[in-house]
Amino acid sequence: MAIKTFGSMAVDWEQRINFDRLRTERLGRAKSLLQKSEMGALLCFDMNNVRYLTSTHIGTWAQDKISRFTLLPQNDEPILWDFGSAARHHALNCDWLGDRSRAGIPLLRGAMSPEMGRAEEVARKIKVELEMRGLQGEPVGIDIVEPPILFALQKLGITVVDGQQLMSDARAIKTQDEISLLNHSAALVDGAYHELYHFMRPGMKENEAVGLVSKYLYDNGSEYVEGVNAIGGERCSPHPHVFSDRAVRPGDPIYYDILHSYMGYRTCYYRTFTIGYAPQGMVDAYTRCREYLDAAITLVKPGRTTAEIASVWPKAQEFGFPNEEAAFALQFGHGIGLAIWEKPVISRLVSLEHSHEIKPGMVFALETFWPSKDGWRAARIEEEIVVTETGAEVITRFPAEKLLVAGRQYFTVEGPLTTVREDQPDPSERVLEMIDAGARELAAPASGD
Repeated sequence: MAIKTFGSMAVDWEQRINFDRLRTERLGRAKSLLQKSEMGALLCFDMNNVRYLTSTHIGTWAQDKISRFTLLPQNDEPILWDFGSAARHHALNCDWLGDRSRAGIPLLRGAMSPEMGRAEEVARKIKVELEMRGLQGEPVGIDIVEPPILFALQKLGITVVDGQQLMSDARAIKTQDEISLLNHSAALVDGAYHELYHFMRPGMKENEAVGLVSKYLYDNGSEYVEGVNAIGGERCSPHPHVFSDRAVRPGDPIYYDILHSYMGYRTCYYRTFTIGYAPQGMVDAYTRCREYLDAAITLVKPGRTTAEIASVWPKAQEFGFPNEEAAFALQFGHGIGLAIWEKPVISRLVSLEHSHEIKPGMVFALETFWPSKDGWRAARIEEEIVVTETGAEVITRFPAEKLLVAGRQYFTVEGPLTTVREDQPDPSERVLEMIDAGARELAAPASGD
């Protein structure tokens, strides 16, 4: 199977991503799970869940504000309360919402103080909708919520239960259009890595690489560059998970994780390089890192389990950590969709005792790490996997089978400088002879004048 790669535009001469189908199938999955649950309605504040249910988006500046919410009642359509004028925009441009796009402002993560009554107003809006549908006595599942809103709902007699798991389960299996969007999102990162490979050189700073990648992605249709981890040199082990202004040097390793969103669908996509050349220890670390990743990918098939995948990865103590919690996310798998971390989670921390079945339509990333024996170099590689009916397909295509050397521009009198060499090579026979001669001179008795 080859997952199709479409252009970024809609056309009349080819069937590409069908957004009407995307909206219908996403909402249908949530409705189906809600119908089978004990809940009378779902109340979502997580912006990714709001987008999944309503197919609306107002910009990633709102991602951490908890400023939008939607109610999905049993056997009904979602109602959206949005940020000020965005509600009118949706009413005009999102015909699938009908008259269910309304203005509604909660607490803005506490910026609205308690006496302003916003928590009570949100709770009142929800109670009215439940009563209109005869659902006032049914539990309401919530994904995330600010405590004052939770308390206000409870004060009105609404039973609140966990709705996060239902939404996580709905999002675990991707529709064909979600898979197409994830594939296109990964393809943009393929191009970003190509640009980055030709840009890397000694003296390049980590933050310069972040800027280059961000510009490339935005120029080519990304709606949100969530993060670019750029980790070089001595910062590689242990992994700090954040870029800096450090400049890379000849022989340095540098690895990146590029996380961005195309039409809401994310990437989590690591690659490792060295600058100019690589010591053998780094080559060995990369090879081992790749072997752990390949073993995991080989096991991705419908009917297998997350425990089987996690079992091929090394224990934390084997690479310098006291336990699995301390080494969490270094040998790791996670679903990817409208968020970078979705179900299933694959880790020795949880998967060996709490296993989940691998199913067709799952899309997840597998990422591995291995430190070099020198104590500071390390390799980090990641691939994104689509689970098919018969196996798996990798959608991250920038080369990673072997360690790539970037910025190789050095020539000696004998030709190109080898790409595998040591920072401090063993001394040659001639050098050892010189040292021996010096030692003999120092040991010889001093001659008189």
